[in-house]
Amino acid sequence: MSEHPINYRVADRDLKYYIFDWDDNVLHMPTYIHLERKLANGSWVPHAVSTSLFSIIRNDTATYRPPEGDWEKAFCEFRDFAGDAESKFLKDAKVAIDRLLDGTSKAPPSFNTFRKALIEGRLFAIVTARGHRSDTLRKGVELFIGRVLGDSEKATMLSNLRGYIASYLGEAALQQYATDDDVLNYYLSLNRYHAVTSPQFRKIIEGKVPDVNQSEVCKQFAILDFIEHLFGIIEQNGMRKPISIGFSDDDRANLDAVTAFIRDRLGSHFPAVRFVVYDTSDPSLEKGNKIVVSGQMQLDL
Repeated sequence: MSEHPINYRVADRDLKYYIFDWDDNVLHMPTYIHLERKLANGSWVPHAVSTSLFSIIRNDTATYRPPEGDWEKAFCEFRDFAGDAESKFLKDAKVAIDRLLDGTSKAPPSFNTFRKALIEGRLFAIVTARGHRSDTLRKGVELFIGRVLGDSEKATMLSNLRGYIASYLGEAALQQYATDDDVLNYYLSLNRYHAVTSPQFRKIIEGKVPDVNQSEVCKQFAILDFIEHLFGIIEQNGMRKPISIGFSDDDRANLDAVTAFIRDRLGSHFPAVRFVVYDTSDPSLEKGNKIVVSGQMQLDL
């Protein structure tokens, strides 16, 4: 028997999963997109914008453009570089968390939902238009757990995770995942971390989507990948319970694309799943605006 607390009651829970965009959804990241803006006299000047502003102006090509027509230069802060001692993503995540904890920044709409999902040990996917490696996003989640969750919340999370291991892998598996680090690493390995403009992700989707440069289409692929991953786990463990999947994003174009994807494809391919999409583009709404629901079970974010 394990000497650690184990919450066996998790075996009675419904199967509730989450898909999160990161920027302005989980954390308000101090990361900027470097553009050029056209002045009234016709000249162009450097103009850095936040991710939330970019989601509004990104189609205004008459006024905004990438430096020298190169989008890689515009998104240089959203990439991993070999020479960096630490990813810009992790540096900005630390700043974002510190600002939130000291009260200088308000929590984004999905911050508390993400926190709750971690404590409950729910499986999730991070699906972002950033260009980082998957392991960079995972390190960001580890940073969130380490800095945001209190000691009692971490203990509850580990108790829940051990309960899932015992329930679905068997009591003997608790010996394989004996330490807290073992349990946490196993849990994090079950989740998906997709930055859809990264070279790593582009290799995965090459030849599988019509346009690898369209983030909305790439996010659809990432969502489908996570759902198929979930069903592999569900079928392997013989789970027969209500299933719900919640998706949240603050970009209207992404939300429209995902909503259509659910209605046109996912809803019919996975009729047993309750899909809920939350529009978190309005920061005045604490949990976002529910814009589509399909399937069998209500998901309360």
